[in-house]
Amino acid sequence: MKDLLLVIDMQNVYTKGQKWECDGIDKVAAHISRIIDSNKCKDIAFTKYVCQQNPKGNWKKYNIINKKINENKWANEIMDIFEKNTSTWMVYEKCVYSSYSIPEIVDKVRSADRVIVTGVVAECCVLSTILQLIDTGVEIIYLTDSIASMSDEKKKAVELILSGFEPMHIKMMKTDEYLK
Repeated sequence: MKDLLLVIDMQNVYTKGQKWECDGIDKVAAHISRIIDSNKCKDIAFTKYVCQQNPKGNWKKYNIINKKINENKWANEIMDIFEKNTSTWMVYEKCVYSSYSIPEIVDKVRSADRVIVTGVVAECCVLSTILQLIDTGVEIIYLTDSIASMSDEKKKAVELILSGFEPMHIKMMKTDEYLK
């Protein structure tokens, strides 16, 4: 089975003490690192959000509201825990929520048997990506403990929504279960 590990937006802005801090981000990063170190996934892709240069519609408002974050180079970089991995595996930039908007990710998904979804933010970029992945027909594994959210309540809401796609389009499990 050829698994693509998709690591969505594990950027510094989501770490403890930052403006967009996600609950349990350190545990999520540790789980993702374990998956990478296991060599179970033959392909790994990191994505990161960068602001649009010429945004339209609500993205203009988004950029105004988040101007300080968008201009903070450190906040937008992939977390240090993944530094050794990003020298081996590509980091693809996107300027919308879905990682499936990136042509190289589309190509990687097409050549994978399954997509293992990890990262942040469950209720935003992760959910948007998954909804597009479902339409491709690819098998999706959503690792519940390898995905962070702005709050536990929001994370549970996303999992409730995604449970409607189980088991046909998505399988939800924990990292340990996947690594068995």
